[in-house]
Amino acid sequence: MFVLQFQIMKRVPLDLSKLKTYSIAGRKSKVSLDKAGTPISKGISLKDFAKSLPDFLAATDIKAVAKHIVEARRNGRPVILGMGAHPIKVGLSPLIIDLMQKNVITAVACNGACIIHDFEIAYAGCTSEDVAAELCTGSFGMAKETGGLLNEAITAGVKEGKGIGSSIGSFINASDFPNKSLSIFSEAFKKELPVTVHVAVGADIIHMHPEADGASIGEGSLRDFRLFSSVVADLEGGVYINLGSAVLLPEVFLKALTVARNLGNKVENFTTVNMDFIQHYRPRENVLKRPTMKNGRSYALTGHHEIMFPLLAAMVIEEL
Repeated sequence: MFVLQFQIMKRVPLDLSKLKTYSIAGRKSKVSLDKAGTPISKGISLKDFAKSLPDFLAATDIKAVAKHIVEARRNGRPVILGMGAHPIKVGLSPLIIDLMQKNVITAVACNGACIIHDFEIAYAGCTSEDVAAELCTGSFGMAKETGGLLNEAITAGVKEGKGIGSSIGSFINASDFPNKSLSIFSEAFKKELPVTVHVAVGADIIHMHPEADGASIGEGSLRDFRLFSSVVADLEGGVYINLGSAVLLPEVFLKALTVARNLGNKVENFTTVNMDFIQHYRPRENVLKRPTMKNGRSYALTGHHEIMFPLLAAMVIEEL
């Protein structure tokens, strides 16, 4: 039988008397008092509040993003907002519309759920059902007005040569809905701004309704992808913001950027921003890292949409 033998060594503490040290005066430090935040005074202006933020990490980044947005618009370059539906559900539509009216946001790209919540707010002043409760009864997503009217608008608009974004924008704009002034799509239609919808068939509740026409949905979304590609082709010197889309818009943005570059458009020096609760793989790779690896800048702003986006919007408006 083989038995391992271990020799137990007696350990003694190291002698630190000859340890090499240096003076802090000559050391390069990452934190210094000149970057510290300053106390807030009652009645402080938003501009002074922004200046009061510490010059570290996310505070530095959000100030930089606001600066890039302002510089882009002053230079006549685009600011594109790519978004999921959650920003609409947490009440950001009025702020987004305001930025469109102030000529800050120049184009909007959405997933398929955005038209649902945008429509319901315009039509009924409320949105976002209790999915868990309605799923148990088989009633989830079965609001007849949402399914019927949106599908009819898409089909009619596509027959006229429109994409989904323009179809919904013109439909809501022409309606007598009581809250249509709070529709992002209606506002984009009025201002003739590109607004595109990028659909994953089967992912949205309106696809469950009998009025859904696959040919119209597919054709409308394909038209919107080609329109979005033309918007991205002009992104040089501009800013692209991904607000609350973890998968779909990052994938669409990467493909649109590929198309734009493949056709000979110079789209290299621009700024990308990802705003979400957590930083997911696809936004990190397809919005922040890969598109700007040759040139440009990227920022990850992590936090709740209902806090972070109003703060960014206010900082931009203050500077403009």
